[in-house]
Amino acid sequence: MISDMWKAEDSLDLYGIENWGNGYFSINDKGNIVIAPNKDRGQCVDIMDLIEEIEKSKDLEFPVLLRFPQILEDRINEITGAFLGSIEEFSYKGTYQPIFPMKVNQRKEVIEYIIKYGAKYGIGLEVGTKAELLAALSLGLPREALLICNGYKDEDYLRLALSIHNVNNIVIVVDLFEEIHDILKYAEEMHIVPRVGMRVKLFSRGSGRWVESGGESAKFGLSTSEALELLRLLSERGLIDSLKMIHFHIGSQITDIRTIKNAMNEAARIYAKARKMANIEYLNVGGGLSVDYNGSNTATPSSANYTLREYANDVVYTVQKICEDEDVPCPTIVSESGRAIAAYHSMLIFKTIGKKNAKDSLLRPAKEEDPIQIDDLCSAFKEINTDNYKEHYHDALQYRDELYDSFNLGNIGLEERAKGETLFWMVCKKAAFLAKQAEDDSDEFLELKKLVSQKYIGNFSLFQSVPDMWGVEQIFPTIPLHRLNEMPCERGRIVDITCDSDGEIKRYAGDSEGVEYLDMHTLMENEDYYLGIFLLGAYQDTLGDFHNLLGCAHEVHVMADQGDWYICQKVEGDTCRKLLDFFNYETKDYIWEIMDRCVDKHLSIPKKELEQIESQLNRTLKGYTYFITKTNGGNRGREKEMGCSVIRG
Repeated sequence: MISDMWKAEDSLDLYGIENWGNGYFSINDKGNIVIAPNKDRGQCVDIMDLIEEIEKSKDLEFPVLLRFPQILEDRINEITGAFLGSIEEFSYKGTYQPIFPMKVNQRKEVIEYIIKYGAKYGIGLEVGTKAELLAALSLGLPREALLICNGYKDEDYLRLALSIHNVNNIVIVVDLFEEIHDILKYAEEMHIVPRVGMRVKLFSRGSGRWVESGGESAKFGLSTSEALELLRLLSERGLIDSLKMIHFHIGSQITDIRTIKNAMNEAARIYAKARKMANIEYLNVGGGLSVDYNGSNTATPSSANYTLREYANDVVYTVQKICEDEDVPCPTIVSESGRAIAAYHSMLIFKTIGKKNAKDSLLRPAKEEDPIQIDDLCSAFKEINTDNYKEHYHDALQYRDELYDSFNLGNIGLEERAKGETLFWMVCKKAAFLAKQAEDDSDEFLELKKLVSQKYIGNFSLFQSVPDMWGVEQIFPTIPLHRLNEMPCERGRIVDITCDSDGEIKRYAGDSEGVEYLDMHTLMENEDYYLGIFLLGAYQDTLGDFHNLLGCAHEVHVMADQGDWYICQKVEGDTCRKLLDFFNYETKDYIWEIMDRCVDKHLSIPKKELEQIESQLNRTLKGYTYFITKTNGGNRGREKEMGCSVIRG
């Protein structure tokens, strides 16, 4: 059988893991996903061993968000290494400094890892609000590391940034022209010489989903005339040497290298012209370095058509060329590659808790008095093949419509209607399978394949854990985590447990546009089926919301060392009590209020029942917001029996 010949390598190809995994993820001979945080196959973590350890501990339920801090280290090394390699290749007469923008992931643990692993490169932070600035100040950033203040700034934000100018290497970037007046005013009052930068609007725009971040209509940045006026103001006040940075940003997840080249040309020229007027130290090229989420290596929203080294080469070479042309010193190049640093380091693991759309699973026994359409549908199911699947499918549509008409006229009952529906979907499922074999991609059968696909219910919230899937239709690789040495025989979609129709993963990694279905395995009775969503480290932690009061998932942080691995940290997810408190339900008095209602004089609830209510309230308040799965039991490995199908023979 073909299924017996299926190998792990087939799944590796089917799910495109080597294309989007960037060397961090693979499949072992057991058919399990393995993670190599340093791309060293001798330092792999078998995902099922890790899941078993989490299950065994009994202190955490799934879903669980995994973090691999060493991937952060590897990403910092690779990005910095690419720039340092380009500097050496082109004999660039300046240096490079990496920056992590906190908006990408504000989790304290994540930032601490980044500061730790990036210390050897002097990694700095970028903040966009006064709350982010307060957070950054608490993390013990080294004095020499850059702390860049972006965003719109009120008095408190500016005064705080100015007050710590001797504690941190801080640069206040003027994003709105009016800010320069406030900076100069407060600096004078505080007897401080400020260190400022200016964000310029480029004519050049990025590419991809966030193209509007750049260009002349961008939300942030100074026009050419505003930039000249800022230079004049600083010069007039004898503060021209306070201008330390030119900054620009043309968008996140830039998909096309040509847009980067165009932007770098323009920005480097602006730096060179301004450098003749002020002793500017830094050229901040912003973020935008893309992550190839679907593995297609194309200029599409979830991918990119360039490599990391190509990106670094274009930045370094362009700046060098224009600085030589304009005869000005080369700046320290600063980049804020947050997505490219953080995306790969985290993934979500969740269990399936069932399937929907199994329309052919509950066929009732045939009876002599069944209407003729039941016989016709039985015959269509038995006789359909690769030569006649279109004809029999069209016939089945007619028989189904006749049955519904008969039901609406009161001629048949619910049992006959149910039999007809089930038989119809059995014909449809077989027709869709035969159409796939025949490579029939007509609209009719593409729609049919969609209709008969299974919906696997995943114990997670798309809105909390993967909000960009819903908000901007971002593709994140989603695959089974085990049984990958078995041929997947089901095609379906994954839905979450929220009460929202949009809580469904609609596109999966597979090609440049994504594919509509995921190949999955038949669920086995008393055996959990684990799925994973990868590359969640950028923005998803920050953007997640509490739809249906489903909170943050539990976290497990994993390290690999000397051929082994260990859990270095667990972070408990949200309980029902925590979320209710967050939304001002004051759970301190919650139970008492409910119990008071239970003992109302109009109710006569027995004492034992009252105790049960109170006990269950306490248990639920303390519990995880997600679906609590039952303990595994016997009969592992047997296919789940979904019902009895009887075809009249």
